[in-house]
Amino acid sequence: MNISNAVRNILLLYQKNEITEHHIYMKLAERIGSRENRQVLESIAEDELRHYHAWKSYTGQDTAPDKRAIRKYTWISRIFGLTFGVKLMERAEENAQGSYERLLKVIPEAETVMKEENQHESALLQMLEEEMLRYTGSMVLGLNDALVELTGALAGLTLALQNTKLIALTGLITGIAAALSMGTSEYLSTKTEGNVKNPLKASVYTSLTYLVTVLLLVFPYLVLNNYFLCLGCTLASAVIIIALFNYYISVAKDEPFKKRFFEMAGLSLSVAGLSFFIGLLMRRFLGVEV
Repeated sequence: MNISNAVRNILLLYQKNEITEHHIYMKLAERIGSRENRQVLESIAEDELRHYHAWKSYTGQDTAPDKRAIRKYTWISRIFGLTFGVKLMERAEENAQGSYERLLKVIPEAETVMKEENQHESALLQMLEEEMLRYTGSMVLGLNDALVELTGALAGLTLALQNTKLIALTGLITGIAAALSMGTSEYLSTKTEGNVKNPLKASVYTSLTYLVTVLLLVFPYLVLNNYFLCLGCTLASAVIIIALFNYYISVAKDEPFKKRFFEMAGLSLSVAGLSFFIGLLMRRFLGVEV
């Protein structure tokens, strides 16, 4: 079949993506412990290789994989989890396929190939089992409570105490105690519900998420002296944490980003603002001077 140079270039780009993803899936499959997940990844890798050869039948030439992309997504999958890594990669591939309509005009059967690829890969990716994603509810609980409670507490303490080291000490004590309390509550709640989650693991995920959030929010008070600047950094950190966490969930679980982000950010900042004024009122009402 005779094709133009422009269409050939599009097909070569598709070939490069397919062979690159084939190598990524094979590398991930080699390193994974779960037999079920390994079979899923190997099946997707075979699909990618088959699609590569389908496009090659039109171009008549081979393309080399993108080694940089292979390293990038392999490491992302190791650090942030298998599901997040492969779904992020698939999103990037979808965004890169801007010439799809132009390709259909020349190669009508390309629609069938692309549809089969998207539907099959989507179904296979849903089969991946990852422990971290089973406990996202526990992580959301720890993160949300830490953000709402501690941003509010630190905002109130900032006005009430006006001493960064004292605020940091109080915030850490409050945060660590709350993290242990939340972990205990999650353990008892999960055990009572009798669901598929392990109560101890659910408790650990909740406590660790809470504790890490506490440390990030209190950190400005440990290194800066201006308590208003510390509060500003803490609120900015809270927004960044919410954005990053919700982006992770939106990619890994195919959930909407904006709605969850604005809901969590709105709650945290509203509580912080209210607590800020409560701290001011309490300081004046009780006549506390530090």
